[in-house]
Amino acid sequence: MSYMSVQLSHKIKSLPDSPGVYQFLDKDQKIIYIGKAKNLKKRVKTYFSKNNKSFKTSLMISHIDDVLITVVNSENDAFLLERSLVRQNQPKFNIQLKDGKTYPWICIKKEPFPRVFMTRRVKRDGSIYFGPYSNVRMMHTLLNLIKDLYSLRTCSFDLSDSKISSGKYKECLEFHIGNCHAPCIGAQTRESYQEEIDEIQQILNGNLVDVKKLLKIRMGRAAEGENFELAQKYKESLNSLEVYQSKSIVVSSNIRKIDVLTFVQNEFNIYYNYLHIKNGAIIHAMTGEADVFEGAQKHTILDGLLNELRSRYKSDAKDIITEKGFDLNSEEFIFHHPQRGEKKKLLDLSLKNLNYFALLQKKKEASKTKQKSSAELLEILKKELSLSKLPIHMECFDNSNFQGTNAVSACVVFKNAKPNKKEYRHFNIKTVDGPDDFASMREVVYRRYSRMINEQSALPEVVIIDGGKGQLSSAYSALEELNIQNQICLIGIAKREEELFFPNQSKPLILDKRSDALKTLQHMRNEAHRFGISHHRNKRSKLSNTSILDDIPGIGDKLKERLFLKFKTIENIKNAELVELISIVGEKRAALIRDLLH
Repeated sequence: MSYMSVQLSHKIKSLPDSPGVYQFLDKDQKIIYIGKAKNLKKRVKTYFSKNNKSFKTSLMISHIDDVLITVVNSENDAFLLERSLVRQNQPKFNIQLKDGKTYPWICIKKEPFPRVFMTRRVKRDGSIYFGPYSNVRMMHTLLNLIKDLYSLRTCSFDLSDSKISSGKYKECLEFHIGNCHAPCIGAQTRESYQEEIDEIQQILNGNLVDVKKLLKIRMGRAAEGENFELAQKYKESLNSLEVYQSKSIVVSSNIRKIDVLTFVQNEFNIYYNYLHIKNGAIIHAMTGEADVFEGAQKHTILDGLLNELRSRYKSDAKDIITEKGFDLNSEEFIFHHPQRGEKKKLLDLSLKNLNYFALLQKKKEASKTKQKSSAELLEILKKELSLSKLPIHMECFDNSNFQGTNAVSACVVFKNAKPNKKEYRHFNIKTVDGPDDFASMREVVYRRYSRMINEQSALPEVVIIDGGKGQLSSAYSALEELNIQNQICLIGIAKREEELFFPNQSKPLILDKRSDALKTLQHMRNEAHRFGISHHRNKRSKLSNTSILDDIPGIGDKLKERLFLKFKTIENIKNAELVELISIVGEKRAALIRDLLH
């Protein structure tokens, strides 16, 4: 054995010959590697064997200071626990598959008359899980096939013998429409139900050939016994299997069981593609990204990926297709580097998917680098808007009303070309009656900057007005009244042509549609509109929900909204002619309104 402390040596010698999970810790008691084993003692001892020349193992062993173990009941339990611990702790010497999400599994529940269903949570309760399925559509195709072929229960009742014999349950609609044989009332035996479950396991394992043979035998027996209705049912099941198999990616009937793994290394992460072929069809395919530790060699990466992916998809294929130069000195696998034929087509398919994924990732990285920094955006804005200084502080106003009612305005603030949401402000229009957008704009601009002047706050370098020349002129008059028109660059942005208007200039500035400066101004305008609309909706909702009219029987939200659309305010409703009220709410309700308000 390689060098280790006496304490660690004694600990390894005392490990049990049981399945479980082991964790290697460094001198700081940080987990650096997590693995699973059928036999904990044998597996852990192999890491310290003199014959082990793996770069990864040598590097890892030099950091091992202690080992922890967790004993479980089975190898499958060890696999599930290992996945959970690796995901939680992310040790640096484990190959980390970066899923980004939890893929679904198909579960055959451990219970009397097992259910078959999709789940994203794998529980260690003895149930059988198939997957995970990166192609969710394929998983649903499988579940639909199983539903077409077999009449399984979907209820969650406890179908123990005692419950069934006590007559606790009654047949449901699923039984009457032929989707279930009602084992809950004893109409189906455990043996016949288990036969269906066994066949489903064969299908989920990719063994369609055996299932098809069995269905053909049953169809022949039914026909010989002149049970033509049952024979027809078996024929339809065979057709369903044929259709499903035709949708699968069929490679070659000569290839029974094989794995394909290709990967490309990119500094400290890798992209990989894995295909699992069974009975001539690709039943699992996964393309993704994985983290590797610094200094990892090709054979180390290959070893880690094979162990992780084959454990995940429960592959026991001995033959592995890889590119030339990618193999291991292992008696466990036979590596193939095909130059022609069906296996070469599989390798090409894997490389095609790998290269496509790598290209997408590179494009993502390139788009990130193309994104302008705040400093660059400020320089672009200064140049394209002909500003005298960098627009570090910018603000944008937008008005909102609904047919002249509930007028509000919104002001959004950008600092260093980025939204500064904590400084966003809403304004309720106070001095304007009716839908006067120009006067509303003048009011909110005056209120905003008169307050900032009184509080001695720093004024923005640029103010954007959502609108054309009319709104711009109203805002400018407010700045003139405050005598700050020369301290702020005021710009109006018109929606139709995205033209930029400046005070006292007749011709607009038209920027390139791809301009980063224009995109920033559009972002501000859209953000102000979003912020204003949300406030306006809240105000309308509150107005429609709370009003003096609520005290009048028969006046609901719809009638309140119609009254406010017509008269705008409670005061106008009070002064309205009786005839006008009757035309909206009827004679009886109109009289009640007059009595309440007068």
